[in-house]
Amino acid sequence: MSHFGEYLRVLRGKQRMSLRDVERRTGVSNAYLGQIEQSKRPPPHPNILKKLAPIYDVSVDELMRVAGYLDEAQSLWDEVDRLRWAVDAIQRDREHAYGARLDVEGLTPEVMRFIVHMYEKATGKKLLSK
Repeated sequence: MSHFGEYLRVLRGKQRMSLRDVERRTGVSNAYLGQIEQSKRPPPHPNILKKLAPIYDVSVDELMRVAGYLDEAQSLWDEVDRLRWAVDAIQRDREHAYGARLDVEGLTPEVMRFIVHMYEKATGKKLLSK
């Protein structure tokens, strides 16, 4: 458990963000995140990890593995669910909120994969890439 809290603190430090910055961008309480970083709480639910991954510039799978939810060969989502999540995360990114909103349900996996790939290339952020 202490390993995960330290890992989150290092990721946050690399982004040069305070706990309050993370709270503003994710809606996750800074007090709760601080307790996780201090190993006073176990790793958060996967839904919270999904919010933290793009902010900390890591893939959801990586956070899930370090938190103990996944091993290397395991994945909780099928590819389409992961792609939908990634496109939704792109749309929530306030730094790159330009253009029209997309209806994720109407997109093919190939189009979603292309959007995610281009976003990752343009921003250097990792959503699905390892």
